[in-house]
Amino acid sequence: MPALILLTLLIALIFLWQASRKQRQAGLPGGRIIYTDTQGWRRVEQPLYDPILGLTGKPDYLIRRGKTIIPVEVKTGRTPPAPYDSHIFQLAAYCALVHRAAGARPPHGLIKYPQRTFEIDYTPALEHALLDLLDEIRQHRRKRTVNRSHESRARCTRCGYRTICDQRL
Repeated sequence: MPALILLTLLIALIFLWQASRKQRQAGLPGGRIIYTDTQGWRRVEQPLYDPILGLTGKPDYLIRRGKTIIPVEVKTGRTPPAPYDSHIFQLAAYCALVHRAAGARPPHGLIKYPQRTFEIDYTPALEHALLDLLDEIRQHRRKRTVNRSHESRARCTRCGYRTICDQRL
């Protein structure tokens, strides 16, 4: 009987070690994964929602470290020398949603590219920039016409509004 208990404990330790190793290989920080929007793990979670900001989002992962929850956004494609502004604002939105849902402000979030992970501090300045951006988006929604904001053919080619846009390149 003690041998069976010892064997069961050993198998459990091996599984824990494997799970920890897989998490590190995926570039995720230590901590418990409490939410995932990657379909490979389990059923996709409900989105986070903040009715005051009118914001909804599904981070790729939420990692709990003690009482702190860290949002993680995983990006594919090439790794830039610095994270793109759009990715930073996406992560900031997830930080705001986590703050609303959990009642605790995340100190930072992570953007994981294939070759590098960037830790983005969720500062009051970033939060204010996010709120300003959300206000700007709401103002543009009220306009009948919003002009294209770029000169990039590649960006136009991938745009979901290309078929109805009268300003496409």
